[in-house]
Amino acid sequence: QVQLVESGGGLVQPGGSLKLSCAASGFPFSSSVMNWYRQAPGKERELVAFISNNGIVTNYADTVKGRFTISRDNAKNTVSLQMNSLKPEDTAVYYCSVRRFGTTDYWGQGTQVTVSS
Repeated sequence: QVQLVESGGGLVQPGGSLKLSCAASGFPFSSSVMNWYRQAPGKERELVAFISNNGIVTNYADTVKGRFTISRDNAKNTVSLQMNSLKPEDTAVYYCSVRRFGTTDYWGQGTQVTVSS
């Protein structure tokens, strides 16, 4: 079955950096668009970034553009999110996600990112 396992979250000061990773299994990773979402307390889950199956196409939410970079390694079935210049408003639980068969979304357990001094 589909499994997505995120790692790399933690506490970081404003202006700092973190790199999140997601290990995927149970589906054809190299032919799947991969997504990173986040959900802050009291807010709806929002799409942060996605990457095409071959890594050529990426897209970012306006709030993170220029600071975050999504990448993937199809040989290792992993997708990453490099986060730089972090702000307190980036504090959230970050989720790796994939949509299968056009309708079903799968999620990891999430990893907490806290940006605070």
